[in-house]
Amino acid sequence: MIVYQSTRQRFLEDNDLHAIEELIANQYLAKTGRYAPEGEYRAWRQSLMQMAEVLADDAMPTSMGVGVELGIPQTAKRIDFVLSGTADDGTARVVIIELKQWSSSRVSDHDGLIYANRGGRAEIEGAHPCYQAWSYATLLEGFNEAVHGEGIKLSPCAYLHNYHRDGVIDAPCYTPYVEKAPLFLRGPSERAKLRDFIKRHVRKGDHAAALYRIENGRIRPSKMLADSLVGMLKGNREFVLIDDQKVVYETCLAKSRIATPEKKQVVIVRGGPGTGKSVVAINLIVALTKQGLLSKYISKNAAPRAVYAQKLRGHRRNVEISGMFGGSGAFLDAEANVFDALVVDEAHRLNEKSGLYGNLGENQIKELIASAKCTILFADDDQMVTLADIGHSTDLEKWASRMGADVTHLELASQFRCAGSDGYLAWLDDVLGVRETANPSLDPGGYDFRVVDSPAELDRLIRERNEDNKSRLVAGYCWDWKSKRNPDAYDIVLSESGFRRQWNLGSDGSLWITAPNSIEQVGCIHTCQGLELDYVGVIIGPDFAITNGALTTNPSGRSKMDRSIRGWKTLMKRDPVGTSERLDRIIRNTYRTLMTRGMKGCYVYCTDPAVADFLRQRMRTLDR
Repeated sequence: MIVYQSTRQRFLEDNDLHAIEELIANQYLAKTGRYAPEGEYRAWRQSLMQMAEVLADDAMPTSMGVGVELGIPQTAKRIDFVLSGTADDGTARVVIIELKQWSSSRVSDHDGLIYANRGGRAEIEGAHPCYQAWSYATLLEGFNEAVHGEGIKLSPCAYLHNYHRDGVIDAPCYTPYVEKAPLFLRGPSERAKLRDFIKRHVRKGDHAAALYRIENGRIRPSKMLADSLVGMLKGNREFVLIDDQKVVYETCLAKSRIATPEKKQVVIVRGGPGTGKSVVAINLIVALTKQGLLSKYISKNAAPRAVYAQKLRGHRRNVEISGMFGGSGAFLDAEANVFDALVVDEAHRLNEKSGLYGNLGENQIKELIASAKCTILFADDDQMVTLADIGHSTDLEKWASRMGADVTHLELASQFRCAGSDGYLAWLDDVLGVRETANPSLDPGGYDFRVVDSPAELDRLIRERNEDNKSRLVAGYCWDWKSKRNPDAYDIVLSESGFRRQWNLGSDGSLWITAPNSIEQVGCIHTCQGLELDYVGVIIGPDFAITNGALTTNPSGRSKMDRSIRGWKTLMKRDPVGTSERLDRIIRNTYRTLMTRGMKGCYVYCTDPAVADFLRQRMRTLDR
């Protein structure tokens, strides 16, 4: 999506004849269905007039393409300003311009980061504008087939039109990124340099043809973390960390370097589905290992560890693989501070006790923090999906403080799953009752979300999209796992539609999501949490119901074999109010997690037609 698209001549006319920010805001409303935030409106008013000054150069082609707010596929990120045309030899060129209203900044000790007043807020640390411009260009190259495969050359830069050169914004530590994306500042001479940069790359106009090709270009398949793991460990740049991901990564590295047994460091990183928690975690393990720090990737859930280890077999020795990945229950008797850093993914899934029978140790949070000088905990409170999960961010902080550690809180917000649709995720939270948001109706963006009429239709859609073995059926744990003991038995039987399926095969174990023939089975929360698919088909069972027009939960609809709420009836007798609240949250969180596994799409079938009707009523129809 491009919010505004025209030519240089038309852009200048629009700027002269209209309040350009109002024109852009109207286009934003028309294309997104939402009003532009006040901060963006102010930014358009200040920066677009400055760009009109830059483009008021008769030596520039009148038919040069102009785009404002170009969305980067598969993310919620937008590029501020783009110009298109051709070189002398006819090859397509696009100039990417990151615009800032800053007038001052302060150097950070972290690579590629700088302190500045961002969006009217207090001075905070974030990506340098040149790093931003370069990383956005890299993302566009990675996701858009028109850029990657059709020879469109991108030239990123940053323009800080209120900023005088001061040796801070252009400090030597930022030179590597200024070389990738040149920096232009305030004043006539800087404006002239930016004009020269544009004219050097865009020699002839194209009536915004390259922008049209990018906007309508095929979206390349997204990289999956498991598939990129080998390359990352070889030192290849598989993922470019952007904005808050870069801040988290650099901060965690810095905390790992300064941590000592006497001054432990704990970093708590909160982020929702698709914000890159696992990508940052694996990048950290690679970087920490290269720096000679003893580190390990930890997760309670075995599925991500098993998939990562499988991808590395044949590329690393088994002893190395086992040394890189571990479960959260293996630190009962670990030597204090034996690790320089532990990177704990899905920390919300940590348990109190360890061992096969859940009767060993005191507390996994305490044991992990005790074992490392620096403990990095990635968590999403809304993905706690069993009664045994204790890794709420407040509990993580409580244990860190008890053990005398310095605690740093960080947040990941950049969205890379669900086609980068913040609207879908916010709507999902609202409709499932996880939290109230400003998204009561569905604005899926580029995300493919559907409620289907039959399990057969759900199965057909997922099979059609399983070309790369990256689409699967999953379900709430509402049916007994009969096939675990009887391989001829069916588990999920929906007799009214003739649908019969088995749960994931026990022989596949934690590798169900990558097994070649697992499209034939149905997975559950335990075999897919922490992993991602292209498309996910979700069967919502009888643990959801509609009561007086509201979506309610029904723990009795869960299978008696479901270990995630094992013992709930006994707990109800002791603490009916507290247990009811926990059960309600677990069921809602489970479906939130299942319905956010797909990077490109999610299709849902509900065994209760009333639940399906409820979801459809909460969707915004295309003609609305």
